Amino acid sequence: MNTSKKLLKVTFLGTGTSQGIPMIASKDPVCLSNDFKDKRLRSSVLISWDNFNFVIDCGPDFRQQILRENVESLNGVFFTHEHSDHTAGIDDLRPFCYQIGEIPIYLNDRILQNLKHRFEYVFKTENRYPGAPSVAPFIIENTPFYVRDLKVVPIEVLHGNLSVIGYRFQDFAYLTDVKTVEYSEKEKLKNLDVLVLNALRIDSHPTHFNLQEALDFVAEIKPKKAYFTHISHKLGFHEEISKQLPEKVFLAFDGLKIEI
Repeated sequence: MNTSKKLLKVTFLGTGTSQGIPMIASKDPVCLSNDFKDKRLRSSVLISWDNFNFVIDCGPDFRQQILRENVESLNGVFFTHEHSDHTAGIDDLRPFCYQIGEIPIYLNDRILQNLKHRFEYVFKTENRYPGAPSVAPFIIENTPFYVRDLKVVPIEVLHGNLSVIGYRFQDFAYLTDVKTVEYSEKEKLKNLDVLVLNALRIDSHPTHFNLQEALDFVAEIKPKKAYFTHISHKLGFHEEISKQLPEKVFLAFDGLKIEI
């Protein structure tokens, strides 16, 4: 196994909350904005190293996101949790199944059982529909594992009362749908170059960090840089909020690319 440090390339496929921006039928000024950075598909990132491409989450905008970024191969999906804005694009894995067969998916057993219930045809072993996507589940626990010679560290966070999986790859970590994090999990986030974190809106929310909570968490963890995602129109205009952020803290936007 070659465990030398890899160059990670991260593309923000989507940075919006569960309904995206603009939200259907909304007359909110942010939803009517002409700034492309205020137009947010559901949250997901593409992580690439060597010749491998993986996504974290596969939401309802997956097809549009993959076409926009001209992604021509995919080696697997890391799921954070089972909510539809993070999983509803699973059927659009089909073109990649045509290339490599079963697509590896990394998730815990609770998420897997939920997906089997909602997408039964994907997981059937008998009388399968010929065009159904094929996936190969890898059940992960809250312990590190390796994928394509890269160490992956799961980080358990709480989305209200629901456990959600964050992921650390080398010095990059991606946390979404966070409201609380235990001390033992925060310890896994030391010495980060980049932390990606949800910041839903200005006002408090029962299951998501608001902007101030996200800023407080960044101040506690002290990554070299932080990017906020899973953003609602209620956070405000991208340009205006960006001017209010501390140095080295940024709002992510759809299509943003970074290297770590």
